[in-house]
Amino acid sequence: MSQNTFKKKIKESASPGGKKKTLFTLIEEKLNVTGFLGEGIPVKFGPPFFFAAFLAMIYIWSNHRADNMIRKIERMQQEVEDLRADVTTLEAEYMLSSKQSEVAKKIQPLGIYEIDEPPIKIKYKK
Repeated sequence: MSQNTFKKKIKESASPGGKKKTLFTLIEEKLNVTGFLGEGIPVKFGPPFFFAAFLAMIYIWSNHRADNMIRKIERMQQEVEDLRADVTTLEAEYMLSSKQSEVAKKIQPLGIYEIDEPPIKIKYKK
């Protein structure tokens, strides 16, 4: 009768020339994770780690959104200042062009002239 023995493990390799190293195998070699965690990561560390990662993502997203909002507010403030300057300029031009002397100058080429005499009041008696 033969003795019980372990099966020999067949090593799978992606390329026939040798073992191909991936990013995760390189990280595992450099960090030596098995030294302090053993053969695998305990399941009990999963939920607290994912909760902390979730809070970190919310924090990063919040800061990113706040920075974008600040940039947008500054852009809008600059646009409001430009529009306010344009409105002030247009109001000044309108006030100048609506003066009686300016209107008289503009309608003079059309043959319309300004009356120098005051209007006459007509009284009607019954």
